[in-house]
Amino acid sequence: MNDTPRAGDPPEPHSPTASPDPAEPAGAPASPGGANSRAARPAAEAGPGWERATLERLVFAQLREQRRARTLNFILRGAWLLFLVAMAWTLFHRGEGGGADVSMPHTAVVTIKGEIAAETEASAEAVVGAMRSAFEDEGAKAVVLLIDSPGGSPVQAGIINDEMRRLKAAHGKPLYVVVEESCASAAYYIAAAADRIFVDKASIVGSIGVLMDGFGFTGLMDKLGVERRLMTAGENKGFMDPFSPQTPAQKAYAQQMLDQVHKQFIEVVRAGRGERLKDKENPQLFSGLFWTGQQAVDLGLADQLGNLDYVAREVVKAEDIIDYTRRENVAERLAKRFGAAVGEGAVRAMQASGMSLR
Repeated sequence: MNDTPRAGDPPEPHSPTASPDPAEPAGAPASPGGANSRAARPAAEAGPGWERATLERLVFAQLREQRRARTLNFILRGAWLLFLVAMAWTLFHRGEGGGADVSMPHTAVVTIKGEIAAETEASAEAVVGAMRSAFEDEGAKAVVLLIDSPGGSPVQAGIINDEMRRLKAAHGKPLYVVVEESCASAAYYIAAAADRIFVDKASIVGSIGVLMDGFGFTGLMDKLGVERRLMTAGENKGFMDPFSPQTPAQKAYAQQMLDQVHKQFIEVVRAGRGERLKDKENPQLFSGLFWTGQQAVDLGLADQLGNLDYVAREVVKAEDIIDYTRRENVAERLAKRFGAAVGEGAVRAMQASGMSLR
């Protein structure tokens, strides 16, 4: 038979399986429900335990996050512990200066810079400790105090002066002073104990005197109509109060104290400089005036012009210079700030409770 269609024959009906669904694999049986059955297929493939698997993944992820947090916390605590240990080690093993090799001859230097006062780098504690280290080092052929200070506390200067004379006698090493910008008042009190003093021709040297300063506001208070209500036990307890008038007896007492300290200053300078002083030719030598370096040499307050390198090279004959100065490090500054913060908190607590210390 000839299966070729002829003209006029009706078309064959379209079979539902004539064109397969492109989303289904070839040869897959047709499923009832069409699109709805395909949408439900992922849930069916996940199986009945997909909720449990999802919860397990969430729990394990949270556990991993907690483990990372614990690890980070452990690392941070370890870092803080190392920092505190390093700070404690630094505080208890303060630098003693350069720490020279005892077999190497050198010139030991201790710097005194800025105001001479307690709790500073130019305090007696810091300077005396550095000088002891320098004198005890067998490689140090001489000790040089490098001074650049306008003065400060006579008490701190007196402690340093006494220790300078003791160390010279105990170790038999020469002790020199080299002045940079200034060596005045309490700084010269220290320098007077040296074997020789070297200055620059433009340095400021001298100011052998004592002062006590303050302000008085009694006249201003009278003009403003302000009354000072100060209650004391002891007639001189309010001595030097700027808001109370100063009596002639109080002024005479203060002047007596200043004269006594000035006399001690003059005695220290005379003991240190001896016959080199030319105070007879210049009666203003102990009046509190100060002079240039060149004038100081002429007056016997200094010995000659010269800087640190010159002294090490030409006088000590040891050009290597090693610094023994004690300087405050970062750990000490942090410790002091922490201590100050604790003290301030204690004071505030006392003030809050009604207590007052003055």
